[in-house]
Amino acid sequence: MSHTGPVKQSNHVRSAMAYNFLSCPRDQAFLLPPDLREWLPADHLAWFVLDVVDQLDLDPFRSSYRADGHGRAAYDPKMLLGVLLYAYCTGIRSSRQIERRCHEDIAFRILAANATPCHVTLARFRVRHEQALAGLLVQSLRLCAAAGLVRLGTVALDGTKLAANAASKRNRTSDELQTRIQAEVARMLQQARQTDQREDHEHADGQRPAVPAELTSRNRRLARLRQAKARLDAEAAQREQTYNQRVAASIARAKAAGRPPKASYRYRPRDEAPRPDATANTTDPDSRRVHTRQGSLQGYNAQAVATTGQVVVAADLAQTSNDLQQLAPMLTCLASTLTAAGITSRPEVLLADSGYWSIANLTTIPDAPELLIAPAKHAREGKPRKDGAPSASRSTGLRAAMATKLASPDGKARYALRKQTIEPVFGQLKEVRGARRFQRRGLRACTAEWQLLCGTHNLLKLWRQRATS
Repeated sequence: MSHTGPVKQSNHVRSAMAYNFLSCPRDQAFLLPPDLREWLPADHLAWFVLDVVDQLDLDPFRSSYRADGHGRAAYDPKMLLGVLLYAYCTGIRSSRQIERRCHEDIAFRILAANATPCHVTLARFRVRHEQALAGLLVQSLRLCAAAGLVRLGTVALDGTKLAANAASKRNRTSDELQTRIQAEVARMLQQARQTDQREDHEHADGQRPAVPAELTSRNRRLARLRQAKARLDAEAAQREQTYNQRVAASIARAKAAGRPPKASYRYRPRDEAPRPDATANTTDPDSRRVHTRQGSLQGYNAQAVATTGQVVVAADLAQTSNDLQQLAPMLTCLASTLTAAGITSRPEVLLADSGYWSIANLTTIPDAPELLIAPAKHAREGKPRKDGAPSASRSTGLRAAMATKLASPDGKARYALRKQTIEPVFGQLKEVRGARRFQRRGLRACTAEWQLLCGTHNLLKLWRQRATS
């Protein structure tokens, strides 16, 4: 009887057939020495970073190393700098992740010349050279200016909130800190007594061991507690001093006018009244509770000034939640940064949102460029007097003049540049590169990290400009 159904091939027959697959001999050794230049395309970011490092002034990095050739050999700071800059450009800031990439990523292996620095080396390099790394912002401006990217006719200023490397639940009041300090000191004394007794028994020969790691850790923790307590005490003393100065000035004016002073003076809630509920963070005492549209977080207020080409020309860090007091400091920072970069021109117009609106900002800052600032909704206006006549406040004329300027076609066109100048910079830093939280702690260290982030942002602008030219 004949078989009319489909004929099934046996496993033996299928295995004898030749599949047309590309071979993948993983155990094949290189027949010729590999050329790293063939591993990445010529326009890859890694090659650009290497070119940039060749043009940077490395004396601030090398000055901290011995120049006599003695001691254990160290990694060349030029190599570590290249690795770190490329990591920051690609949104990788963790030392452990950078170490892993030096093992697994071709670009990192090329930048590190097939070396594999450990995360401790990378972290210590970042700490040791924090100010030199912060200076990359100035050096990046020099490179961008040489490429014609720094056009200072109009600049925009704004701030964004970045989380600190600390949890908000570590905030403590002054009384809570005092209690913690006393408890920590008591535990350290008790541990020291126990350690002395044990060592007297174990080391009768007089040879003392090194300080235990747990005691060193407690010393650092106690130092942070005391730093947080000192900050709250200083703020309380400043508020009391402000109150006393105002009272003394009021009494002096009363005496000069020949009238008796007031019987009592009230504290002003904003800057004089005692704040027993004020808190400080025990992990990063320099950080503050700052407010965002999504709520509050423990962090800093990162300020930046950018050109219409989105090149950052000034960057600094503030501890205040609002931007009101940051206009004058940022103008000073802008002038010093441009001077350090060798740029002689200065901005003609500065754009800012309503967070920078105040009478003092508009009238008392010397040598300020033309300011286009949206008037704040909460700004005070004049109220009618009892006789019905209008009583204009100091800000009424300023608000009217600024509103007229911003309502004109030229004012609208110029102020519209703000949204496409500074806002995209923060978007690229926080959304694209993931820089929403600082890696380090303390105002000085976080300021250096913020300036490094802005410097690498400028390098990316320069790289993209070269890629399209």
